Amino acid sequence: MRHVILLAAIVLVALPQKGTRVYDRYGGTLALTGKKTGYFHVERLGGRWWIVTPEGHAFLSKGVCHVSYVADHAPSLGYSPYARVTEAKYGSAKAWAKATAARMKSWGLNTVGAWSSREMHAQGLAYAPILNIAASIGKDLWLKGGVVDVFATGFADGARRVAARECTPRRNDPWLLGYFTDNELRWGADWRSKESLLETFLKMPAGAPGRAKAEALLKSRKTQGDPTPEDKAEFQRMVAEQYFRVCKEAIKAADPNHMVIGCRFAGYAPEPVLLGLKGHVDVVSYNDYGFEPPIRNLQRITDLTGRPVMVTEFSFKARDSGLPNSRGAGLPVDTQQDRADKFEHYVRKLAVLPNWVGYHWFEWCDEPKEGRFDGENSNYGLVRIDDTPWENLTDRFKKVNAALESVRLSSEGKQ
Repeated sequence: MRHVILLAAIVLVALPQKGTRVYDRYGGTLALTGKKTGYFHVERLGGRWWIVTPEGHAFLSKGVCHVSYVADHAPSLGYSPYARVTEAKYGSAKAWAKATAARMKSWGLNTVGAWSSREMHAQGLAYAPILNIAASIGKDLWLKGGVVDVFATGFADGARRVAARECTPRRNDPWLLGYFTDNELRWGADWRSKESLLETFLKMPAGAPGRAKAEALLKSRKTQGDPTPEDKAEFQRMVAEQYFRVCKEAIKAADPNHMVIGCRFAGYAPEPVLLGLKGHVDVVSYNDYGFEPPIRNLQRITDLTGRPVMVTEFSFKARDSGLPNSRGAGLPVDTQQDRADKFEHYVRKLAVLPNWVGYHWFEWCDEPKEGRFDGENSNYGLVRIDDTPWENLTDRFKKVNAALESVRLSSEGKQ
């Protein structure tokens, strides 16, 4: 009974009341407190995982990816349509960033996600840059599923170079949420390749450290002929453990204060990979484009790793936008009203999950109808190419975001 009374008190405090302050300067709810460390971190509070702000208040990361002054270049045009609009309207990235941050805050957003303009990192919003550690060493990792030899000395050297350049200057910045290490790496057979990591590493040049590791594994397991599923799983785990360990060590050497928030899994996260990353990330980041949140997958991730999760890409696109929507993840819905309804349904279901700590919508601006570098041409944006908002959606963001902490607090003890 005492627990129920205390919980009711927390929920009442969390509900916005006219004339009262609800959030701290970072966007953390004043209704629930954790440790005050001066930096964002994660804690379990009242049976739920939360991010905790530098001031010690419970925080849900409500963010947007690719908040970019130039947005997407259209190869067929030879320029970015959105960049021409923002240059004419604002005159500079700094002026655009100030106005954009004000819009984001008015819509209840508190975080700038991956691939955002650096000018957005100084606007009173938490921010989460992507380091591209593996992608800085290998080619076509996201687009074609290329793989980096994580066992090579060059990988560790490259990770340290990236961390020294990107993390060291930010080590004392309280607005930094954490670092993504890479985006949507290939961890086995997927839409980009039918090969397991073991098979890919066995095709590396003679003398490559990764190939030597793969051959040594097969020899130790006395495998003759084709690798077994068990061989492939164990090598997956080995690759993941090496990748996440090297990334963490490089980041923490350059910046001991901030979180490592994962590699943005692309809709799948094999169990051996999750076992390999255990102990090397603070938050597991997962990208998903279904109409329903991947609740079972998110819970499985936490069960295997002991870490909370963020959905760091999701979106809905609509046929009434005037855009082709013929390339890009996810199936289109009919109208902007449907987009808003899908967003609310998705995020409210996430909010009650004990292991969930935030979402990052993809993306700030629609893709050009002519197609970006990979041909995507979809209505993912909160704003159109002309920089005007999709008001059905942004009005819903404002409503839903204002209620998320209360929804989460009121779900305590119900699961």
